[in-house]
Amino acid sequence: MSRIGNKIIEVPDSVKVAMKGNFITVTGPKGSLERTFLPEIEFVADGNNISVKCRDNSKRTRAFSGLCRTLLDNMIIGTTEGFQKKLLIEGVGYRAELKGNTINLNVGFSNPVHFELPAGITATVEKTAITLDSIDKELLGQTAAQIRGIKKPEPYKGKGIRYSDEHIVRKAGKTASK
Repeated sequence: MSRIGNKIIEVPDSVKVAMKGNFITVTGPKGSLERTFLPEIEFVADGNNISVKCRDNSKRTRAFSGLCRTLLDNMIIGTTEGFQKKLLIEGVGYRAELKGNTINLNVGFSNPVHFELPAGITATVEKTAITLDSIDKELLGQTAAQIRGIKKPEPYKGKGIRYSDEHIVRKAGKTASK
């Protein structure tokens, strides 16, 4: 097994984990998440602790044990604390506004881009910052990547949509070579 797969998951008292075979439902104060895991992976509950066991000793199963453990741990963290991603918009005249469940982005195209938020994602928008909140880490990351993909940051002036912790490596322009 992987080193991550060997770690024990501690379940807080405010979270309820229901296991039916390889289908697991996690219910906490912020909401409920459910997922079907691989049939080769077995979760063993012991009081407030859950451990991951491999049903066979194949290389594939050992590799997926760490993934399944992390997915279940993220479900527990999401239902108790939630996850957050922050996107920054850089560029002259680039801005965003939130109307209902749609983010309208003015990012240098001739028409504004309308991005519909999926169910389970909430957003707060200042003029040049978008903060996304969700209990599902996978859905949150996918949504943030789709918004970033509308106008990726370019390397010369850094204009575009980027993550708040992302560093854009700048290139020198044509005039730098003279």
